[in-house]
Amino acid sequence: MSARIVVDPITRIEGHLRIEAQTNDAGQITGAYSSGTMVRGIELILQGRDPRDAWAFAQRICGVCTLVHGIASVRAVENALDYRIPPNAQLIRNLMIAAQFVHDHVMHFYHLHALDWVDVVSALKADPDATSKLAQSISRYPKSSPGYFSDTQKKLKNFVESGQLGIFANGFWGNPGYKLPPEANLMAVAHYLEALAWQREVVQIHTIFGGKNPHPNFLVGGAPSPISIDTTGSGGTSATALDMAGLDRIKSVISRMQEFVEQVYLPDTLAIASFYKDWFARGEGVGNFLTYGDFPEKGLDDPSSWLIPSGAILGRDLATIHPIDLTKPDEVQEFVSHSWYDYSGGKNEGRHPYEGQTNLHYTGPKPPFAQLDVDESYSWLKSPRWKGHVMEVGPLARVLMLYAKGHEPTRELATHALKTLDLPLSAMFSTMGRTAARTLESKIIVDQMQTWHANLVANIKAGDLAVHNPAKWDPASWPTVARGVGFMEAPRGALAHWVVIKDGKIDNYQAVVPSTWNAGPRDGRGLPGPYEAALMDRHTVYDPKQPLEIQRTIHSFDPCIACAVHVVNGAGEELLQLRVR
Repeated sequence: MSARIVVDPITRIEGHLRIEAQTNDAGQITGAYSSGTMVRGIELILQGRDPRDAWAFAQRICGVCTLVHGIASVRAVENALDYRIPPNAQLIRNLMIAAQFVHDHVMHFYHLHALDWVDVVSALKADPDATSKLAQSISRYPKSSPGYFSDTQKKLKNFVESGQLGIFANGFWGNPGYKLPPEANLMAVAHYLEALAWQREVVQIHTIFGGKNPHPNFLVGGAPSPISIDTTGSGGTSATALDMAGLDRIKSVISRMQEFVEQVYLPDTLAIASFYKDWFARGEGVGNFLTYGDFPEKGLDDPSSWLIPSGAILGRDLATIHPIDLTKPDEVQEFVSHSWYDYSGGKNEGRHPYEGQTNLHYTGPKPPFAQLDVDESYSWLKSPRWKGHVMEVGPLARVLMLYAKGHEPTRELATHALKTLDLPLSAMFSTMGRTAARTLESKIIVDQMQTWHANLVANIKAGDLAVHNPAKWDPASWPTVARGVGFMEAPRGALAHWVVIKDGKIDNYQAVVPSTWNAGPRDGRGLPGPYEAALMDRHTVYDPKQPLEIQRTIHSFDPCIACAVHVVNGAGEELLQLRVR
């Protein structure tokens, strides 16, 4: 019989997301609704502050994507003030962003998304010898002996026998939707644990360049850490500066990142995907893709030097790349027709972020409630549109853009992966294609990190130690009114912060983040957002009590809802006030 399936909250994500899916008598999803169920109001907190301090507040938009919000914020202020940064600062930012990408993608695959495909309990039935043979057949990763997998199995057995699955609790273990053999499950569980240890090394890049992780330090006009050529460690700023010892450590970390991506992450993705080829035929969604572009080698004012190009793809047409302009009022607009916000011009008005408003107006029922009133407002997320089009952002958009632009490493990787799986390029427009694209771009980005590191070292050896441009640090040199946009590619997709500065203070601040693009509700024309559309693309839920199918597609986007919401309680009442003196 038909039913309304409510998944609240969607787990293994950052933030709070509610998904409702309407199914017919056969269990097929005929309608889907995405609701962000939390609100923050960072944009309001930033009003009236010094724009040079905005990054420190903007980083707190999210507990996962801290670095990217800091970068977007300083870029917005630099764009508003026409503030150029030195080449070394650009390379340092590229390396920090790249480290965030690879770290985030690996963590997402193993710790947030892999459990949608991997039956952890089934790994207890695996033969460690057969698991070793499987691992060695797909990779030369050294940790693949029978003893290694036997030890992993013993750890897992201890979890189960203790009566608690610990980090593997609350899974849909035993669901018939799981297709991996026990040996593949054991291999994936071993690499799950391996990735936990691996990530501790990766964050060193942020701590060396930015002083700490999470929430590394940034600086409008450049990078926060001076460069020291003192090799003795006994004088000057060498104790806290970036020196050759730090750069050597970063190089070593990058090498270990490459090893894990090439020998573990990429082979595991292809191995798991080979058992779920049917998921390359569902979960596409809107078929429109948007990238802002990022990783400039020579600066944001030279798009030819960007690793990730900008543009829009409409209707799967990779032969036509539409240019984008984030400053034009008729391109990027946010709508609140089905959001718990009001605009001064009415609920159906579209607003460019420069003119954006964050007027909270909760009109929903008091939680807990049976189901959303989807004919009215039902989410704290807005609905962004590019020239009126619903757009998907993220790894799939970037890989498609690179492929369409003829980027040879991307074409080689995609061709190899699709040939290995015996699939056409059109298979990428799917739930599993989205997951595979995240892996492919990790390989592309981690390889490029060696080049950026080598260029930074070459600059230093040539005597260029500049990491900050002091030219416009004095607010007296700023125009009375300035507007700027700081855009970038975050791991989850296109991210931009828009700032309006008046008399040296922030007058308006709006962030349109990846999960706003992907997770937003319907607009005034009834067009569903990418999450909603993807769930309506050939999904059948076999067990409403274990909606594994819903989780697979939603997790393929790597949701980060804390970024997307703009603290009130269910009645819309203020909970607390924070004052900074």
